[in-house]
Amino acid sequence: MAREVFILGGAQTDFARNLEREGGGMFELFRDVAEAAFAATGIEPHEVETAHVGNFVGELFAGQGQLGGFFGHVHPDLAGIPTSRHEAACASGSIAILAASAEIEAGRYDLALVLGIELMRNVPGQRAAEYLGAAAWAGREAQEARYLWPHMFSNVAAEYEERFGLDRAHLRGISEIAFANAKRNPNSQTRKWAITPDHLGDDDTLNPPIEGSLRKADCGQVTDGAAAIFLASKEVAEAYAKRRGIALDSIPRIKGWGHSTAPLLYSTKVSGSRGQPYVFPTVRKAMMDALGRAGMADIYACDGVEVHDCFSITEYMAIDHFGITPPGESWRAVEDGTIALGGRLPVNPSGGLIGLGHPVGATGVRMTLDAWRQVTGNAGDYQVEGARNFATFNVGGSATTSVSFVVGV
Repeated sequence: MAREVFILGGAQTDFARNLEREGGGMFELFRDVAEAAFAATGIEPHEVETAHVGNFVGELFAGQGQLGGFFGHVHPDLAGIPTSRHEAACASGSIAILAASAEIEAGRYDLALVLGIELMRNVPGQRAAEYLGAAAWAGREAQEARYLWPHMFSNVAAEYEERFGLDRAHLRGISEIAFANAKRNPNSQTRKWAITPDHLGDDDTLNPPIEGSLRKADCGQVTDGAAAIFLASKEVAEAYAKRRGIALDSIPRIKGWGHSTAPLLYSTKVSGSRGQPYVFPTVRKAMMDALGRAGMADIYACDGVEVHDCFSITEYMAIDHFGITPPGESWRAVEDGTIALGGRLPVNPSGGLIGLGHPVGATGVRMTLDAWRQVTGNAGDYQVEGARNFATFNVGGSATTSVSFVVGV
């Protein structure tokens, strides 16, 4: 039987930072989050046995690969440990967590540092869009798009409209909740933004069209950011609990996980799902695998979820795929307040990618860190009262890679 994997805590950077304006770069972001994670947990560098990095396109944005080599520059005690870098587009951070978890489950190591990172604000928007397009099939799809990912997810909105009907007011409702929640998060990129109803509506100046039916307020933020967490075996978690004077059962575990990979081409995905209940069956599979491994009958066994809202329609898709509503009826959860902070199942109390920000390689790690915060009562002003179990959903590309975790105490 696989060993349990505990989460001892971690840290994230302020997603409002712009590293180029600060005169820094990839290493400074990497170092800052690692040092913050050590400080937050009281873990010492010499205790770490293995380390993993989630990063999508460091070579393109920063000309930098071999990110595992940065650990030894953070602290001399990290030099010589095994490190690995993981790439799965926007799901890179979650893949890094899966790899570190597998090492602990197998008994190879007992304490892992997992770090997700992306530097993205150092190039013009058009170039950033081109770099991020590497997660689609280069030269095979979306050739007509200026901004590839808004174009692709506008197609998802069109698919929902064709299959089920879609009222854009519900997408605006998702963005409205995201920005409101982000106001409560001291690390969010948009916490000081003034968002009025006109910024969410059809005013082409305040909320300009980006691609297809998607407007600026539908889009996640291009962000510099990093997040880090420590994963541990039961033996290390027991020693950590004793050292901190806390009970072992107060330390969250990864109770369940799901991971699936669909064909790369968006057209192959959606044509293959026609006539089925869900637009992306592999997304549904990853979510249900996580809940099943956690021994949960459905998503309502959790107290909230952090999902991948790279666009408002992505969250709309996640709502019905998680089973918050029946297929095609995500609008119900927006209208009746289910997904709002204080609702039956809050979605993205952190602000999500739209409100908090989306440093691509860091997002999966940040989601898991926020799940840890929620179930330990450390989420501050965006705390879901009494939360004991939280789920995540992280996606890479056009729902090519899907990863879901259930974190709980």
